[in-house]
Amino acid sequence: MLQRMRACSGDITRIPVDVIVNAANPSLLGGGGVDGAIHRAAGPALLAECKQIRQQQGECAPGHAVITGAGDLPARAVIHTVGPVWHGGNHQEAELLEEAYHHSLELASANGYHSISFPAISTGAYGYPADQAARIAVATVNRYITRREHPDLVLFVCFDEQTLALYQQLLADLADHKVL
Repeated sequence: MLQRMRACSGDITRIPVDVIVNAANPSLLGGGGVDGAIHRAAGPALLAECKQIRQQQGECAPGHAVITGAGDLPARAVIHTVGPVWHGGNHQEAELLEEAYHHSLELASANGYHSISFPAISTGAYGYPADQAARIAVATVNRYITRREHPDLVLFVCFDEQTLALYQQLLADLADHKVL
């Protein structure tokens, strides 16, 4: 399974995968951080699709995900998921973060995508502690791909070296059969 999960650093908007996951805000209309970077790189078509989804269903709640085309990105699609805002860990943050990863993987699978890249959801402006978020991300993805054939490749695209080191250690621990 570990060959199917990797961590790398770089710009998520330039990674050649089938689908990029966007750590979106509930409005789906772009924002700061990775959300803003994805919207800028994708161009106006992405925002237009997000506006249409929002018009049809309203805001996207934490833990949920929606899918759009990718606009000018090298990917084929973008999955927009809303992670939880960190409020100390006693407000279902872990469950909502797990749902965000799980629902993103389900959408990718249901649409026939074989490769997916994730940012570190909720760790920027939403304040989720990076070490706890990384543990949830790796454990959730591992549970998902252990039971399913697709996606073939899951990349955790890290913005900085510290976050990359967290994911690399968790993946190494998983390879050594240590409990996450």
